[in-house]
Amino acid sequence: MSGNRRMNRKLGIVTIGISPAWDTFCRVDGIAWGQHKEIARPTTRPAGKALNISRSLAWMGIGSTAAGLWGGVDYREMLAQLAGIKKHITFKYTLAPGRTRNNINIIDTANSREMHLRSPNELVNSQSLNQLQQALKRLVGKNTICIFSGSLPAGKLLDIVLDIINDCLDSGARLLIDTSGQPLRKITKLSNIWLIKPNVLELGQLLGKPVKDNPHSLVKAAQSVLSRVENVLVSRGPKGAILVNSQGCWQGRLAPRQGKFSSRRGHPGSTVGCGDYLLAGFIGEYIRRQNFADSLKAAIIAGTARAWGLDEKYSWKQARKIIKVDVEKIS
Repeated sequence: MSGNRRMNRKLGIVTIGISPAWDTFCRVDGIAWGQHKEIARPTTRPAGKALNISRSLAWMGIGSTAAGLWGGVDYREMLAQLAGIKKHITFKYTLAPGRTRNNINIIDTANSREMHLRSPNELVNSQSLNQLQQALKRLVGKNTICIFSGSLPAGKLLDIVLDIINDCLDSGARLLIDTSGQPLRKITKLSNIWLIKPNVLELGQLLGKPVKDNPHSLVKAAQSVLSRVENVLVSRGPKGAILVNSQGCWQGRLAPRQGKFSSRRGHPGSTVGCGDYLLAGFIGEYIRRQNFADSLKAAIIAGTARAWGLDEKYSWKQARKIIKVDVEKIS
């Protein structure tokens, strides 16, 4: 595989989600099995990892096209909820019969823990994927960054998804992949994948063996797939992230002092969407500056902003001033 190519700043970003969802958040001040507790007013918003990336990019003032599948029954409801950021997102979904799934996220604020209940994706089938494939052929070209994010189906349906990804590669698009398990293993066997974003567990699953969560082990593991992937961005939750490519390895993490936002008051207690914001922060900065260290820093700022709920209260410019991140080249 050739080394990292410089990225045209005029490239258009297309986020592609096969498994969209409505995310419902229920916050409760402590709970155990068998208890009856009153929750704070639940909130529900259109989501799925790919749409989360488009939302994050919109928060940064960067436009994108949101593609993939969405349920025809609730499509207008989704558009109405996102009306405030439509100037930054062009919606090009392939509508499938039925309703988009709902995910329940239970946030225990007293104990800083959470539970995620996922509904099955009933939109994905051979017909909806074939329609999506044709739609993307009209949408994707050599001036496109394609971000495939979220869970993918298995078996014959995964084969159709792989055909879709190959079509995007054949068109000259730059591909970023954020998925896991067997789909990630099969995708990384293709050529010219520009970036994958596994977490520590997913990186181990990709290699078929556990990987220790320390810089040395993560770098060594990520380097083993550079013959198939140009960049590996490993998310580490509160520990930050590591970027590995042929030009070097960078570690990014929160600086020790964060002021009032380093306390629990700054944290809503949910990790939902943090990895999506991290990936959006990375690509949003990279298309502007073409600098890996700066892009990793922006990625961690964006992911942390989501974890602390700052994306709902502050602008991207303000969040960059509030959140302090250290980045160092480690090899």
